[in-house]
Amino acid sequence: MGKLLSLLARDDSNCCSSPRYDIFLDFENAAPTDTERDVFEEVQRVLLDSEKILEEIQCYKGAGKEIREAIADPSRVTQERAWRAVKPLVDKLLRCYQHSVELQRVVPRLLRSLVGGAMSPTQHLEQQQALVKQFAEILEFVLKFDEHKMKTPAIQNDFSYYRRSVSRGGLINSELPPDAEPHLGAEVANRMSLFYAQATPMLKVLSEATSQFVNDNQQDLENTTETLSTMAKVCLRMLENPKLVAQFSREETSLLVLRVMVGLIILYDWVHPSGAFCRSSSVDVKGCVKFLQQQPPAKAEPLLNALRYTTKHLNHQSTPKNIKTLLAA
Repeated sequence: MGKLLSLLARDDSNCCSSPRYDIFLDFENAAPTDTERDVFEEVQRVLLDSEKILEEIQCYKGAGKEIREAIADPSRVTQERAWRAVKPLVDKLLRCYQHSVELQRVVPRLLRSLVGGAMSPTQHLEQQQALVKQFAEILEFVLKFDEHKMKTPAIQNDFSYYRRSVSRGGLINSELPPDAEPHLGAEVANRMSLFYAQATPMLKVLSEATSQFVNDNQQDLENTTETLSTMAKVCLRMLENPKLVAQFSREETSLLVLRVMVGLIILYDWVHPSGAFCRSSSVDVKGCVKFLQQQPPAKAEPLLNALRYTTKHLNHQSTPKNIKTLLAA
């Protein structure tokens, strides 16, 4: 089920102190129990495609050269060359979008298992480590995908050119690779256009799926936000404790936990009515940010930027000045 040290162990020096979140979440080896298995297998089928989707977005080169040539010299030859370059890229973008639809479908079912019922958030973390691991992997995928998307302006340029070309007609029968996807219908193209217009499209999908789950299950609102904040505290405690970090068998697991901690803060900020940064928030934003700032810039800066630019309430008047100062670029 995964290795556990202790649940909410209290400081030995003071029996009345606040609980410490000394849970070891086994992000490397947690295996599903019988009660988790159905949900686990459904979510796992989606997660198996996540690595391929990340490769698609990481290797995205764009067709800027061909598009510029077709615009500068709109001959049949240049336009066909641009079309042949753009169409396979749009097929990639379609696969990424379809993956977001699948995530939007499975996230509510995963959340229903992780926050529903009579168990407390800490009991869910203790007893459903395989599902917690999957939720962490979804968060990591979302942050990675959106980070690459923000650095790839060619995506929107290519898709805009594709839509203009289809609306003009005349090129859609040009020679294409035999494995090319059929041309997009208007409804799918519109949805993809809205998806890629977002600075962080996967985060929007995840936050909307979580918000919809909360709207449909109002009785679980508090459990949902408390689960997110508890998991963020556990991640911070794991990273701060050398004995817990020493249990990771892979070096990259520390970075995964770091990303997950940030992803949980961002998601909490979108789902909780008052956000993650207000004084009443149950998320230790200050502790998380200070820990991030102690990390090498290559690891920390993308995650600090995610907190600065993809959260909902950071610049709200309810956010204390010291938190805004702490996250100032």
